[in-house]
Amino acid sequence: MYHQPTAPLGGSLGWSAPIAAIPLLLLFLLLGVFRVRAWIASVTGLLVATAVAIGVYGMPFATAVSGVTEGAVFGLFPVMWIVANAIWVYRMTRDSGDFDRLREAFSRVSDDRRIQGLIIAFSFGALLEALAGFGAPVAICSVMLVALGLSAMRAVTVSMIANTVPVAWGGVGLPIITLGQVTGIPTDTLSQATAHLVPVLALFVPLLLLVVLDGARGVREVWPAAAVAGMSFAVPQYAVATFGPIQLVDIVAALASAGSVLLLTRFWQPRRSDHSARADAEASGGGAPTPTGGGATGVLTSASRVSPSRVDVFRAFAPYLVIIVLFALSVIPSVKGVLKAATVTFEWPGLAVRTPQGEPVALATYKFDWLATPGTVLLIAGVVIAMMLRISVRSALRAYGQTLSQLREAAGTVMAVLALAYVMNLSGQTATLGLFLATAGSFFVVLSPLLGWFGTAVTGSDTSSNSLFGALQVSAAQGTGMSPTLAAAANTAGGVLGKMMSPQNLAIGAAAVGLAGREGEILRRVLVASAVLVPALCLLVYLQSTPILGWLVP
Repeated sequence: MYHQPTAPLGGSLGWSAPIAAIPLLLLFLLLGVFRVRAWIASVTGLLVATAVAIGVYGMPFATAVSGVTEGAVFGLFPVMWIVANAIWVYRMTRDSGDFDRLREAFSRVSDDRRIQGLIIAFSFGALLEALAGFGAPVAICSVMLVALGLSAMRAVTVSMIANTVPVAWGGVGLPIITLGQVTGIPTDTLSQATAHLVPVLALFVPLLLLVVLDGARGVREVWPAAAVAGMSFAVPQYAVATFGPIQLVDIVAALASAGSVLLLTRFWQPRRSDHSARADAEASGGGAPTPTGGGATGVLTSASRVSPSRVDVFRAFAPYLVIIVLFALSVIPSVKGVLKAATVTFEWPGLAVRTPQGEPVALATYKFDWLATPGTVLLIAGVVIAMMLRISVRSALRAYGQTLSQLREAAGTVMAVLALAYVMNLSGQTATLGLFLATAGSFFVVLSPLLGWFGTAVTGSDTSSNSLFGALQVSAAQGTGMSPTLAAAANTAGGVLGKMMSPQNLAIGAAAVGLAGREGEILRRVLVASAVLVPALCLLVYLQSTPILGWLVP
């Protein structure tokens, strides 16, 4: 039996925390500074994390190997299972020509790719996060944007940044529900507290997307669309999170945002739509080839655009309507119960691990959700879509084979990243870092969102971050005089910004658009957005811990 130590070096968190941080610091340095290929950086970080677990934390070699194996398996299923099926759906629609019709249909809404980017990455991506999560929004939105003419690098960067504000209530409210379970604070109260943090970020994320899409010119020319997208998302998100069922928060917000932007385009278009995006063929964009028909300016000109018929429009949107309908059906309690009934749950061999409090760690239990996972829902959607679009079995299987071939290196990266996260969590390294931050005294108010940011960056999941640090946040807050409710909400709010920094999400996005090996470049791009939003969130949490905005905390 292995009991996790929290301060293995002389009982000192001050000495233990820097050692525990080495694997993560090394991983981010190799990716972001030294530009090492992602799979090499991930494997290196994994080896160092394993060495720290065995040599410093005293984790038995067999236990460490078992934890690494479980993390790698989790990387294959459900993570890569989701990505593979999402890309397979896209590949079939692209090969059949229906994605060209989708591009033409979007050009009827607006021939400006900045507006298309807002609708797809921000609004549609939020809907996918609300229903599925686990990287599916990044994978699907990235390939959609590439097909609409954006460079691969720009497409994945936009999708990563957009996949933030819906995360707190993603997966039909699972992060908030989990936070309530581990903290003992009523879920409705936590949702209300989080609603005073995350919707504020939603007001600014669309503007950051415009900066990525077209720099200062994009903000100058398309700010009305960004303002409408952000406001129409933030207000319903706040309202439903405060007064309605938390399972519907992001679904309502995403639909309201998409509908509002579409309504706006009926009365307003950017003044210079013929300059709707920077040239997407520049060398720095690289990656997957962009579809033709848009030119270097990033638009479909009226001369090159052919108005699709209603049947063509239906065919273009049908695959994504099928995905939405199937995901919506999968979260109906009765249907979800049937799907969950097929789940195989078992204790992972060789993981006799206890927390410092003597309780079994949750990671020792592996759930094989072969039917309930979003990846299987996407597989079923792909079969339905193939029949709707009359794609032959041979063509569908060929597209699947090509998808698996494309994802070989990315799968190795994701497996290594998840194995690293698992061995750090199981050995106690992650808990050491969290406890160290909790010793900051009154300054913990500012660090509280950073703890949630860190947890999601490591695990790739706001739900996992809340599981790891939710109770710790409450305990630390009680010792410093901070509101426990605010601390818990800050954890999940910080987690939404850590999502874009997660190596798991980086690998998924890079794999989706053919940029495997360039995860470090994506990291440097999203780091800018994180550097802007994280301090703003820390300031907001601090103000809510004072009489200035303390009245906002439930």
